[in-house]
Amino acid sequence: MTAGALAGRRGLVTGAASGLGRATAIELARQGACVVVADIDDARGRETANLAAAEGAEALFVSVDVTDYGSVEAMVATAVETFGGLDLAVNNAGTTGAGGATAEYDLDDWRSTMAINLDSVFFCLRTEIPAMLATGGAGESGPAGAIVNVASGAGLVGFAGLPAYVASKHGVVGLTRAASLEYAKQGIRINCVCPGSTRTPMLEGFMGGDPKIERMMTSAVPLGRLGRPEEIASAIAWLCSDAASFVVGHALAVDGGSVIQ
Repeated sequence: MTAGALAGRRGLVTGAASGLGRATAIELARQGACVVVADIDDARGRETANLAAAEGAEALFVSVDVTDYGSVEAMVATAVETFGGLDLAVNNAGTTGAGGATAEYDLDDWRSTMAINLDSVFFCLRTEIPAMLATGGAGESGPAGAIVNVASGAGLVGFAGLPAYVASKHGVVGLTRAASLEYAKQGIRINCVCPGSTRTPMLEGFMGGDPKIERMMTSAVPLGRLGRPEEIASAIAWLCSDAASFVVGHALAVDGGSVIQ
C-alpha cells in the first residue's frame, strides 16, 4: 500500500479510545483519511482524535454507546454531516467479557458480551451501509466504500473458558460474510480482521500482570511474541484501500500464525 493511499476518504472507527482502535484511527489519518474517532470513553477518545489530527488529517471525536442503536445512528449521521459522506468504517469496539465454563456462565455476562461484540457490529452495519450507498464514492475500488469488522482469532477457532467471547467473535465473522455477499455488487467491500494476542490495554487487563499468563499466551504464537496494535492497524488500512479492491467477505488472521497450528 502506497503512502497516502486513503487520501480523500471519509471514515470512522469505533472503540478508538485505545488499543487497536486508536492505532487504526491514527493509521487511517496517516494514510490521508478524515476520521471520526468514536468511543464511550470521552477523555481518551479525544486524545486519539488529537493524535490522528497530528498526522495532518481532519479528525473528530464522537461519543457513542455501540450497544444503543440510536447512539450508533447519531454517530454515523455526525460523520456524514461533518465530512459530507462516508467511505470507510472500522467496527472495532469490543470486550473480552467474563471467563467461565458454558454451563455455569452468568446470563448477564453473556448478554453484555454479545451486545458489545456482536449486536454493535450489526447496529453499525445497519447504519453505515445506507450512508455509504447514499454518499460514498471517493475511491477507485467501487462507488460506495469499505467496511472492516474486527473479530478475533477466537472467531476462527475455539477457546475453552470464554464461551461468550468465542461465540460473539464467530458471529462477527459470519455476519461479515453474509453482509459482504449482499452488498458487493453495490460497491461496498465488507471484510474482517481476526487479530491474535496483541498487546493492548484490553489484553493487559485480561493477563492481570501475571507473567505466567503472558508466557503461556506468547508460547502459543509461532512468531514467539505478542502482536503490536500497529500491525493490526496496517492490515485494516490495507483492507480499506484500493490495494484490496478484489477482497470481499474475507476473515484475515493477523496473529503470528496462531490459528494454523
